[in-house]
Amino acid sequence: MNRLARYFVLTVSLVAILGGLTYRVITLHMDERDFLKKQGDARTTRLVSTPPYRGMIVDRFGEPLAISTTVDSVWLNPKEFDLSHPQVVALASSLDISVSQLNEKIKRSQNREFVYLQRHITPQAAKQVKSFAIPGVHLKREYRRYYPGGEISAHVLGFTDIDGGGQEGLELGFNEWLSGKPGMKRIVRDRLGREVQILEGLKEMRSGQDLVLSLDQRLQYLAYRELKAAVSRHQATGGSVVILDVTTGEILAMVNQPSFNPNLRVKITNDGSFRNRAVTDMFEPGSTLKTFSVASALQHARVTPNTLVDTSPGWIKVGGNIVKEDHYKNFGTINVSTILQRSSNVGVSKLTFLQPAHRLYETYRALGFGVGTGSGFPGESKGVLNKPPKNGSFVLATLAFGYGMTVTPLQLAQAYAILGAGGVKYPVSFLKQEETPPGERVVDTMIARQVVDMLSRVVSEGSGVRAQVVGYHTAGKTGTTRKISPKGGYEENSHVAVFAGLAPASHPKFSIVVMIDDPQGKEYYGSQIAAPVFSKVAAGALRLYNLPPDTDIDSLRVAKINTDAVIFHE
Repeated sequence: MNRLARYFVLTVSLVAILGGLTYRVITLHMDERDFLKKQGDARTTRLVSTPPYRGMIVDRFGEPLAISTTVDSVWLNPKEFDLSHPQVVALASSLDISVSQLNEKIKRSQNREFVYLQRHITPQAAKQVKSFAIPGVHLKREYRRYYPGGEISAHVLGFTDIDGGGQEGLELGFNEWLSGKPGMKRIVRDRLGREVQILEGLKEMRSGQDLVLSLDQRLQYLAYRELKAAVSRHQATGGSVVILDVTTGEILAMVNQPSFNPNLRVKITNDGSFRNRAVTDMFEPGSTLKTFSVASALQHARVTPNTLVDTSPGWIKVGGNIVKEDHYKNFGTINVSTILQRSSNVGVSKLTFLQPAHRLYETYRALGFGVGTGSGFPGESKGVLNKPPKNGSFVLATLAFGYGMTVTPLQLAQAYAILGAGGVKYPVSFLKQEETPPGERVVDTMIARQVVDMLSRVVSEGSGVRAQVVGYHTAGKTGTTRKISPKGGYEENSHVAVFAGLAPASHPKFSIVVMIDDPQGKEYYGSQIAAPVFSKVAAGALRLYNLPPDTDIDSLRVAKINTDAVIFHE
């Protein structure tokens, strides 16, 4: 073949190739454009969800109680991942898993394009994973919940799961408010899975709203410290302290023992470790209810604080049963104020019988017993308060001194707050109130004041002397009950020690309830165990709120009692 022929063949071949390529481009552009675009987009563009920022939870002064911080999670696409990559061993080591575990996870997810390797890793680990540049391995920005106060407010706040959903406490109760709404966007990723361009925002992300609580973190710490020390000192099973603002119904502090650290990833169990005992656990309040028995008698039986009642010889027979004083003490003829001061079972029983049988029940219900506080806390208990039978004089007598019914520490704190507020019942709230909410009068103003004055005598001269605070008048009532046995009846050596009171007594600001569950050892009375906790918590609260002393420090009688001698047990 001569030179001209070779040139002709080459030219024809080039033209044919060019024509074929041109034809192919035209056909791809005209006939297969949509298909190819989809295929290309599938390899480079992604629809990704934008996680919302969960709202903060702060105390009444803006101190953070729960915040969300950005963290990275590691995920991979099994279809793109090469197990033989030289950095796979380093990847497994940085995530603290074995190569075999990694291989097993990939085998189980062969038909998926997304699988988490590890959630919420440290910044150092994220930096290492990114440096490996392993195809198919990616980082995803997420949020992790953090609780600066740790165990102090754990039962109130609760915690979230790894996806940021509320699981317990106020995190659960206000989950919708805090959660926000995730967004959606279309992005372009490079071959290593890195986001290089945002094509369009399909749905705007809406962050969760902040939650401002009524809690005062300073009081939380104070109450928690004193409660934990008392529970440890007396080897108790647990305990609770609740502090209410008498003038608004706000919960200023609520702590429990034992507690847990919500910053540690925990598995939810049914052993009650995470329950807020102050709103879920019920107990018989014992002598702390005598306060309201007396209030009911003052309101419905036409008695006064000076009305005399004969309690001799220290016991009475009621409906075939015996109501007796502690250790069969005989207080003789005493007035109503002294009945409360000396915690007389016979006295409050006789006062109760002076009024129609239904009046005590109605008084208890009006104060919130048996109906709950309406705080909105998940799992809140209402307590148990049954109507006494028409011919149940003994049942009525036991109700008068706090047996045959159950309450929660929060319910008891609200009832005492009502007296401190002059007989007005304010809604209990975990949220900060910008102004005083409307209240409901349930006790006459004069009667509420008379009862508070009588409770002051309990602290100054009766069983509550250990609840005194230097420089201030305080008011309150002790209570000690035996725990109900699962087999029926009461346990012989298992008790609940309680103190409920107000500070300062002259113009109450705080309603404080201390409950110690099953203390061990010789000391188990509320006067011995719960009253001192009240004293320390009240003293700290009064100082923190700069409330002026309402008594002459030099003239205040501070009782000095050794552990073996208490003036009056409840």
